[in-house]
Amino acid sequence: MNFELSEEYRQIVDLVERFVADELMPLEAGILEKEARGEECILAADDLARIDARAKELGLWGMDAPVELGGSDLPHTVIAATNMALSRTVVPYTFPPDSPNLRMMMAAADADQQARYLAPYVEGKTISAIGISEPDAGSDPRRMRTRAVRTEAGWRINGTKIWISKANKADFTILMALTSSPDDGRPAISAFLVDQDLPGIAVSSPIRMIGGTYTYEVIYEDVDVPESALLGVEGQGFGPMQTRLATRRLEIASWCIGIAERALDMMLAHVKERVTFGQRLADRQAVQWWIANAAAGIRSCRLLTFDIAWRLDQGEDVSTLVSMIKYQATDMATQVVDDAMQAFGAMGASKEMPLHLMAAKVRLMRIYDGPSEIHRWVVARDLLRAS
Repeated sequence: MNFELSEEYRQIVDLVERFVADELMPLEAGILEKEARGEECILAADDLARIDARAKELGLWGMDAPVELGGSDLPHTVIAATNMALSRTVVPYTFPPDSPNLRMMMAAADADQQARYLAPYVEGKTISAIGISEPDAGSDPRRMRTRAVRTEAGWRINGTKIWISKANKADFTILMALTSSPDDGRPAISAFLVDQDLPGIAVSSPIRMIGGTYTYEVIYEDVDVPESALLGVEGQGFGPMQTRLATRRLEIASWCIGIAERALDMMLAHVKERVTFGQRLADRQAVQWWIANAAAGIRSCRLLTFDIAWRLDQGEDVSTLVSMIKYQATDMATQVVDDAMQAFGAMGASKEMPLHLMAAKVRLMRIYDGPSEIHRWVVARDLLRAS
């Protein structure tokens, strides 16, 4: 199977690579300084506005959004390649809008929700968050306690969500909550579009994560939303949520590949120059094995990522495959970055270089959107069922 991009799509990826080199790489030193001071690793408002404007000017906005809403509707294969390019820098930037939430709304939003939420989201006028995890639930949706109960005017939501990125600046949250199934009355999971400025919503102080990122806990206490807030079908919120999760896991794999490629490039340049005990590091077998393993791991993950992206574009069910690449790519990038740090010695562990921040990003991705152990269990379970 040929995963080479067409000339048109290759030009888009080349444009993204130039964008990273020209617009993002010059800001990397500032991000490293912020992380060293213990600050949140985000772009300054003026830098973000300038970069957003440049991205729009170049047509790198809404790349996988519907054409009718001003997007380019690019296939998953191209989006995967652009994410690989973007992740070669530790500067935290993705081309708006955020693909996973976009894809979930595209799969489930009705005409009114498309006009009210999806269209402004594609235009970059709003920011979204996602509320799934809970303090006592983790990766087990059966332990979810946040509940939405019908009222005369719509729904009343009570519960707590945690580990929510962007909760402090989101305009709305896609919230997963228990509702009573219309079929048999048993609890089922439904999705809601919840405006962040509604009464009863309380956002916690930042929870500082490794890598200079922040998340938040959000408490919902008697939050009233209209009937129109229900996203998709009552009791079937996990269907469109799977669309979101597949998109994010493919995105994570692409990010890991880009990070590993940068780490390998840094290692290759360094070991050819560094001499210890009269011999270049490049001539030592241990280092050569690091390089060989990195190259093989990156290539295998690239092929699996493009295979999954292609299958998504064909409308296939990739739930098992995205679990496979989620742990495969994060494990691969963890090892490659660690070997690169080892090759650089003490300098590799310093905050003067981006390797420590790359390592922290990959470490978080081994947990976010399902820890590696859960995904291994999913793959094994599916294979055992099919055998």
